Amino acid sequence: MKHIKFYTLIACLLLFVSSCTKVVDLKLNDESGKLVIEGNITNGTDSQVFKLSTNVPFTSTNTYPTVTGATVTVTDQSGNSYPFTEGPSGTYTNNQLTGVPGNTYTMTVLIKGTTYTAVSTMPQVVSLDSLSSQNEPASSGSNPKKQITVYYHDPARIANQYRFVEYVNGVQVKDVFVADDQFNNGLATNMVLRGGDGDSGAIHVGDTVTVEMQCIDDPIYLYWLTLSQQSQVGPGGSVTPSDPPTNIIPVSLGYFSAHSTQSKSIIAK
Repeated sequence: MKHIKFYTLIACLLLFVSSCTKVVDLKLNDESGKLVIEGNITNGTDSQVFKLSTNVPFTSTNTYPTVTGATVTVTDQSGNSYPFTEGPSGTYTNNQLTGVPGNTYTMTVLIKGTTYTAVSTMPQVVSLDSLSSQNEPASSGSNPKKQITVYYHDPARIANQYRFVEYVNGVQVKDVFVADDQFNNGLATNMVLRGGDGDSGAIHVGDTVTVEMQCIDDPIYLYWLTLSQQSQVGPGGSVTPSDPPTNIIPVSLGYFSAHSTQSKSIIAK
């Protein structure tokens, strides 16, 4: 009889505990108004573009106030200086600079009496060999979702880091794809660009998919790798619980990246 009462008491306690689940309120950093610098120098012939804005609270929509009135300059390792011209919507462009793989570039941004600097070295080009499309795992039905695989040959004896930017019918997918050669140095390599579980960026038969392959230096790889692990993805974006590490001094949001780039397209089958 004592055993029956004991087990009855335990059962009641378990029922009470299970019915009193505590709701945890995650206190996200709501700091906003910080400068966000998105600076890119590539080996392409298009204009080099910087974007300056300020961030917004984590819970806000992805609309970032632009920053005007800045002085933006990039200097190469030979001392050549390239000023950027301010355009609309917080953009700053230069049409005279074409990045050279192997060269090191220094960014200078002067805004409201504060000078921000960053240094980035453009890696050598690694060829993007080809793309292929396959059904996503567990995707079925008459119009299953597709995923893209990229193929390239990693050079031996040097460390390489990559970022892949995916566009579906001309619209950039928000997911961040990065890779290094820690386990495949010098080998023929493929990587599946598998995005989130939602319909945003979903690929179906007949869609045109373009993949840009960027060869990036180590600080920029760390930036994008950290950002890819955040629940909200974007280059600067909303304030997150942990801002990705930046190569900008003094510490700001965003990055300065000198990277080689190339693109290929495929029609999903």
